[in-house]
Amino acid sequence: MLDFISPDPVALHARLRPQAVSAVDLATGRRWTFRELDQVIQRAVAVLTEAGVSRGDRVAALARNGVHQVILQQALMRIGAIFVPLNWRLSLPELARLMLDCTPRLLVADQELPDLPAGCAATTMAEFAAALDATQPAPRCPPHSGLDCCIILYTSGTSGTPKGAMLTSQFLLATAVNFNVLGEVDTGAVFLCDSPMFHVIGIVTQIWPPLLRGGRVLVSAGFDAERTNQRLGDPALAVTHYFCVPQMVEALRHAPNFAPERWASLRALFTGGAPNPPAHIRWWLDRGVRMVDGYGMTETGTTLGMPLDPALIREKAGAVGVAGPLTAVRLVDETDRDVPDGTPGEILIFGLNVILGYWNRPEERDHAFTPDGWIRTGDIGLRDADGFVRIVDRKKDMFISGGENVYPVEIEAALASHPEVREVVVIGIPDARWGEVGCAFIVAAPGTVPTHEALTGHCQSLIARYKVPKQFRLVEDLPRTGSGKVMKHALKQRI
Repeated sequence: MLDFISPDPVALHARLRPQAVSAVDLATGRRWTFRELDQVIQRAVAVLTEAGVSRGDRVAALARNGVHQVILQQALMRIGAIFVPLNWRLSLPELARLMLDCTPRLLVADQELPDLPAGCAATTMAEFAAALDATQPAPRCPPHSGLDCCIILYTSGTSGTPKGAMLTSQFLLATAVNFNVLGEVDTGAVFLCDSPMFHVIGIVTQIWPPLLRGGRVLVSAGFDAERTNQRLGDPALAVTHYFCVPQMVEALRHAPNFAPERWASLRALFTGGAPNPPAHIRWWLDRGVRMVDGYGMTETGTTLGMPLDPALIREKAGAVGVAGPLTAVRLVDETDRDVPDGTPGEILIFGLNVILGYWNRPEERDHAFTPDGWIRTGDIGLRDADGFVRIVDRKKDMFISGGENVYPVEIEAALASHPEVREVVVIGIPDARWGEVGCAFIVAAPGTVPTHEALTGHCQSLIARYKVPKQFRLVEDLPRTGSGKVMKHALKQRI
């Protein structure tokens, strides 16, 4: 007996709106209607089945963004197999370790291959695409459970070895529903997709919401600030939704062709994956762009989101919003008791948008989940009287200075409002007198050299003195993962 059938929005819209354009590959200009996309996915089912791929098998992808990655993922889900997009920025030894962990039957790649585990074949993305054009669609697969793993996403590994989060098609559907409600996505939505597809934003959040609603995905090979600025302002593309991490937002505003007044179709610029300081959000609002911050993780997809109302965005700047309709959120203390509004607590999440666990690591579920099934995020949040949650910091990033809890995100938000600060990250470092103090790594705004005295005075005007960093280090850039997150452990190693 099936408990939950794996969803298939492409097959649905192939019947509802067969001639509507569903996907465009911006690198090649090729486009697919929903009927065509449905048929090519069935041809991919035939190609994969001929290659010996069956239910439960893993197929890895090591390739830049493209519609054919979406086709591959959708076809594997119809078979009941598992898609594993790999971070092409990793070294070959790192990739080889991930391959040994997931043991795929097939690797589809467009770059140099790592060592392949026994039983793994390899093909190029170009060969895969050519095979689709030369193959007849396979018969429809029988329905199967949507509670089985369909995607393995390796976490960014900002502080350790990546783990393979096991996503279900129920997860994909719930993330799409959450984002569609919070982000006001409708059938006319057009998503520009240039976040990497080895990340949850790339393969889930920027693909599934428009497909579920019968909208359109414009797939870019990758992010380029000038090209993205041009596309956001192109009336022929008519982009309505753009999702990216704050680092990409900063690159957009500093690109030479930055002209947000041309983004006539854009309903909102959605950010996630890292804290977005209130000063930055207000800066965008002042230029007529609704910057909508949200919260999610590899393990939970879209979880919290802000409304698209500019007045409320401004009033609640710094918040990541309220929970989506298929998600429940708790804030708890060290003993897992719920904390009152206005008190920091760890965020726990329960819902259809939560992973099964971690591939080959059943013991990790015991660490990551409560006995009754709530996932521990490791993030500290604070909920106001209206129910809006603000991320205070990562639990592990908090440090104690002179007996007081200090949250780096609060300090980073204060420093980000200084005109000479372009990017900033704060970590706690040992101190003989106070136990720990803050050290701020700062990327200065072009043409400026902020001084210790100026930064200290700016902080003292906004936050308590014990929170003010004792050290300020100017750096040219910050170490980041492939998905754009700052690797704080690498900064600690510099100290």
